[in-house]
Amino acid sequence: MHLIIIIVASYLIGSFPTALIIGKVFYGIDIRKHGSFNPGATNSIRVLGKKAGIAVLLLDVGKGALAACLPYLLMVDVNPLYTGLVAVIGHCFPIFARFRGGKAIATTAGTLLVANPALFFITYFAFFAVIFITKYVFLGSISVGITIFLYALFSPTIQHDWLFFLFLLLLIFLHRSNIINFIHHNEPKINDKNIKKDRINPKKIG
Repeated sequence: MHLIIIIVASYLIGSFPTALIIGKVFYGIDIRKHGSFNPGATNSIRVLGKKAGIAVLLLDVGKGALAACLPYLLMVDVNPLYTGLVAVIGHCFPIFARFRGGKAIATTAGTLLVANPALFFITYFAFFAVIFITKYVFLGSISVGITIFLYALFSPTIQHDWLFFLFLLLLIFLHRSNIINFIHHNEPKINDKNIKKDRINPKKIG
């Protein structure tokens, strides 16, 4: 029973639609209708500005961290990586936002910070290194799944490494439009000055 409660709680925590709520409450817009249409920190910065984007980032990281803390708080013998992974699924497919969520990177970071700080630093070093080398954010995001899966595959302390392979497949699925754009040479690089801006002026809303 406790295991079911913790899984449901983790999913609901992850399902909290941070960017959607901040966009609607403070700016009167649906973030999913602007920019890249993704309700995440990067699109929030692009559309709403740095303050909103940072708030979304911190809250999304907090969702993963809180879900990973649940086994400790409720004294349930479950690897916090697993409860964090459930929160990530909730973030990607939130029940409170018609299952239209983000792309998992910030919530995954919060999970790793609590569950495995060493893996967090390894994973996000790879994340930023790939972006620095390739200039493509989506490749950095997919590298998060690759790094975690390889760690799980060779770590004697982590069981059910197939779950993390499914997580990698999830990241590839979530970035499928980026992959298609990349294949057709339409995916913008992070330093592309021709990226269309879609910044919302809150004074013009309402």
